[in-house]
Amino acid sequence: MCVILDMHAPLFVLLAAIALQPAAVVSLTHKDAFPPLWHLAPGNIKDYSMKDNKIIIDAWNYEERLGMYKIMLNHSSKYFTAFGPNNVGNILWGLPLQHGWQYHTGRLAVPPNTTCGHGSGNHLCISVQSWWGCMNYYLAIIPFLGALEAGFFGQLKYPVEILPPEELREDFCYSVSDCHSQIPKLMDEWKAYFEYLLSAGQTPASIKLDDALNYLWKAHVASIDYALPKFKNRLKYLSGPETNFGENWANGMEFIAATHFPTDLWNTNEYQAFLPPRLLVEGDAIPFIGDFSPEQNKVLLSLCVLHKTNEFTGGAFLAFWRMAMSTEEGRAAGRRLIQLLISSGSMTPDAVGIYKGLC
Repeated sequence: MCVILDMHAPLFVLLAAIALQPAAVVSLTHKDAFPPLWHLAPGNIKDYSMKDNKIIIDAWNYEERLGMYKIMLNHSSKYFTAFGPNNVGNILWGLPLQHGWQYHTGRLAVPPNTTCGHGSGNHLCISVQSWWGCMNYYLAIIPFLGALEAGFFGQLKYPVEILPPEELREDFCYSVSDCHSQIPKLMDEWKAYFEYLLSAGQTPASIKLDDALNYLWKAHVASIDYALPKFKNRLKYLSGPETNFGENWANGMEFIAATHFPTDLWNTNEYQAFLPPRLLVEGDAIPFIGDFSPEQNKVLLSLCVLHKTNEFTGGAFLAFWRMAMSTEEGRAAGRRLIQLLISSGSMTPDAVGIYKGLC
């Protein structure tokens, strides 16, 4: 363990240098707190269309995919009453908020010149060639179908079927039985999360937040680990900097997951403000992107450093991090470090200089 620490001394110097800056304050209005078009998204399974005695959901329509999150949040609200009023403490908020960020930053519309996606002809359409949209499929549809398989929504009169895209249909599954046949382990991870909530029965106050986060993050990471190699071919539609950011983001989720980071409404909003507000393009040089805030540049650099370090050690750094996060005390310390990293102010020249040119 000491060898690993010595090996990564420059990384810890960078983290410390970044963390020792004055904290930035993020303010949110009530309207800002929800994903775009949240009020228009279906909030009940009955709100979706019917065909051939099946409930049909178009997962390539932003509002309909967003509605799947809304339904999961509505049905799980009673389990999180101890963590804040009006469902703000529900840890599922991280998923729809991330999807909303993808929508309003144009990440569901790539490749360029498509008629599908935010800011183009059909702004509600999610491109089947969007790397972000395809990755998100396994963080939206699979959780929803896992909840269905767990009986989380009760007994439904009709089965649910997901509408396939017009092309590349073989990259996805479309029903509980279909997905369980293709990706049983991933379905089981999401099913386990909803079964944990159901196990509270009539006493939702018995939910332990750290346990719930453990189930949720295990399923979240399993989705990324499955989808990442599957959609590597979609990265060709992105710029070099955006491709690097996407891969850095996926790796960073592994580190964040190990801390059981609480993905409730306010926490997710606070830290998501530091994600890039647009697609990265050729010529964007981290951490010197002029139209990004110092915090956004710093987050991009931090994610890159984590990924590069983990690659350099063949995954040993992530293994070490997970070992350090194996106790509640360790996870709390990890969350504090993330908080300092993300919410502190500008980077010192020393912090930038350590990894200048690396990303």
